[in-house]
Amino acid sequence: MGMERQETKVATTTAAAFNLAESGYGDRPDLDDDGREKRTGTLVTASAHIITAVIGSGVLSLAWAIAQLGWVIGPAVLVAFSVITWFCSSLLADCYRSPDPVHGKRNYTYGQAVRANLGVAKYRLCSVAQYVNLVGVTIGYTITTAISMGAIKRSNCFHRNGHDAACVASDTTNMIIFAGIQILLSQLPNFHKIWWLSIVAAVMSLAYSTIGLGLSIAKIAGGAHPEATLTGVTVGVDVSASEKIWRTFQSLGDIAFAYSYSNVLIEIQDTLRSSPAENEVMKKASFIGVSTTTMFYMLCGVLGYAAFGNRAPGNFLTGFGFYEPFWLVDVGNVCIVVHLVGAYQVFCQPIYQFAEAWARSRWPDSAFVNGERVLRLPLGAGDFPVSALRLVWRTAYVVLTAVAAMAFPFFNDFLGLIGAVSFWPLTVYFPVQMYMSQAKVRRFSPTWTWMNVLSLACLVVSLLAAAGSIQGLIKSVAHYKPFSVSS
Repeated sequence: MGMERQETKVATTTAAAFNLAESGYGDRPDLDDDGREKRTGTLVTASAHIITAVIGSGVLSLAWAIAQLGWVIGPAVLVAFSVITWFCSSLLADCYRSPDPVHGKRNYTYGQAVRANLGVAKYRLCSVAQYVNLVGVTIGYTITTAISMGAIKRSNCFHRNGHDAACVASDTTNMIIFAGIQILLSQLPNFHKIWWLSIVAAVMSLAYSTIGLGLSIAKIAGGAHPEATLTGVTVGVDVSASEKIWRTFQSLGDIAFAYSYSNVLIEIQDTLRSSPAENEVMKKASFIGVSTTTMFYMLCGVLGYAAFGNRAPGNFLTGFGFYEPFWLVDVGNVCIVVHLVGAYQVFCQPIYQFAEAWARSRWPDSAFVNGERVLRLPLGAGDFPVSALRLVWRTAYVVLTAVAAMAFPFFNDFLGLIGAVSFWPLTVYFPVQMYMSQAKVRRFSPTWTWMNVLSLACLVVSLLAAAGSIQGLIKSVAHYKPFSVSS
């Protein structure tokens, strides 16, 4: 078996070198072996991309998740998710090139890697999982933004009228405002036109996470000692026995959502220069990125639980465990809004590109689908391409996600469901299966057995998390008041 793998590696290396020489790219210092512009990414840039991709709105629910699990199990589960995410990311890094992880052909996206290693049928399943996840995230971001916009209004109201005042805000109105902004941004033809929005969004995510962490520390330093136990929320005091079980399951989904970045790992790896080998650099970057993020998450989750105890809110910046300084709470929520305005576009642009590419291939002669006009913007702002297809389809998509968010405006439950649905297939199953296919792991060998046990265990966790989140959604719908803020 080892001889066969070695011969395959030598043959692949020889073929890659031959193809490079035949293409003429090897003589071009400005081009990589695939004819694309020379990649310049390093360990530092890849680690930064991972940290930026991972740290996001998921951090807001970690104090609540730890409160459901307690001082012992909560941090242990957080560490377990980080280890599994890092391990599976290392497997995925080997699948950037195939069939050989060092000298094989590049796969530019997660889906291409699945197709190259597992075939068309698994690629289609992966695509379904990816696009369901993307749609779910855009709905979740609409909910989160509306809640943060409402929290700004309520914070100012509490500051003026006292903490016991009946301060309410309309989720629906805020969702309509957010949808209007997204309709305008969605008319840009592709994500390259709004690269700056991604940078701003990344800065904002770090800003509001740090503000939440700082407020938690200040609350603890101020003498707050709420009840926080080894096992989390107490049965018979805080929750019923059945509610304890459902919340425990849902908290797994919230933590899984906080670690979702496998969707973009291959794209990050595609920015790395080819020497040293991309897979080795990416494995180191994944370790740095995930370990750094885990330390930050541990601080936010543990200190958030210490600050709020068993009554930790689902979103620790909008649940009003913090009232003062009100302006800092407002700044934190403004940062959330700005971040998610950009993050929404990051997740919806692949959906737009996929649907529009399909439409162009289906109706190549349609003026509605392929026609485009260029508008000259005033004040030297440049040209703006306008397409009838983009105007109608993208507007309809934003409206539909907003309507779905209005129907289920529940931050915690929805984040848990997204995390549950995406964790097993995208973070665990496909990386494990691709690695075993590429490495030609023998069926029923020790490696094959324990990797499949890991995958099966994570499937069970995802199913339990999904069940808990769905139960939470059903309960929230039953008790929903249209003008309350569901955090």
